[in-house]
Amino acid sequence: MSRASAPKHLLRLFSERTLLEETILRLKGVVADSNIWILTNKAQVPLIRKALPRFPRGQIIAEPSKRDTAPAAALATGLVRARDPHGVVAILPADALIKDTQSFGRQLTQAFEWAGGAGKGAAAHNLITFAITPSYAATGFGYLELGGPLAKGPEGSRLLHVKRFVEKPDAATARGYLRSKRFAWNAGMFVWGVGLFLREVEKHAPELAAFVRDFPAGNPAAYLAGRFHALPKISVDYAVLEKAAAVATVVAEFDWDDVGAWTALPTHHAADASGNVSRGSVVSVGTTNTIAVSNGRVIALCGLSDLVVVETHDAVLVCHRDSVQDIKKLLPLLPREHV
Repeated sequence: MSRASAPKHLLRLFSERTLLEETILRLKGVVADSNIWILTNKAQVPLIRKALPRFPRGQIIAEPSKRDTAPAAALATGLVRARDPHGVVAILPADALIKDTQSFGRQLTQAFEWAGGAGKGAAAHNLITFAITPSYAATGFGYLELGGPLAKGPEGSRLLHVKRFVEKPDAATARGYLRSKRFAWNAGMFVWGVGLFLREVEKHAPELAAFVRDFPAGNPAAYLAGRFHALPKISVDYAVLEKAAAVATVVAEFDWDDVGAWTALPTHHAADASGNVSRGSVVSVGTTNTIAVSNGRVIALCGLSDLVVVETHDAVLVCHRDSVQDIKKLLPLLPREHV
């Protein structure tokens, strides 16, 4: 279902709103509407305008080429710095599902205060992430190794030192992380003062630093067209966070799921007596522990177990539940119009 023409954050999987719409709504009362920006690629701009017709068009910024998350983070930071050299930026992926919006808003507000220097001390000198307490031994998420406490907010939010970032582990390693209680999932959400981020990229990624320093006020389209494509294609974790002098994490008190695989669906939709989860026109006999999603045509299942079946107007996916992380391996084999 997630294609170039309909990326995950523009799907309506869990409500009548897209994940992007839900992300914008979570910021109400925390961030002024004029300070919310959508950073995307140029191919998705028409889709986003259609999904959010009332969102100001000038606050949708199109990256002219795909350069990974470090250039995207530099773009966000440059955008804020050009308007306020002492500003604080939050980078929030639009494809995560968070239901406890009240706790999220409270903790994001606290993270803004820490990143902006509230209370001074060690908290103000950190690039800030969000740590999700693991509920199972996930192999599809990156992890943070947690260190000692740095600060505690008046409403209980905890800020901890991050010892290191860990790539997606194998199953045995993930089980060890879960048992140790010293590791958390990396939610990929970041908050930092623009000055601190600039100092870090000046040390570790000078091309990104120059891009942030030169970022213009007003419409950045011409600047991006001339400069963005030359930035290194690298993740913000590799380029900055793993090398930074100090990184801290807010221990999330809200739920979070990046719904990166179809097996995330049963967490958010009720199963029938046989463990099946379905959406749309689905009928089944003698079928157990199966996920089926119809976007139009009827899916009929008989005598099956542990499968994922997804129907769209132009394609059908059939996959074993244990192989959902391998679906991306199919992409090079598909006709271009189905990618």
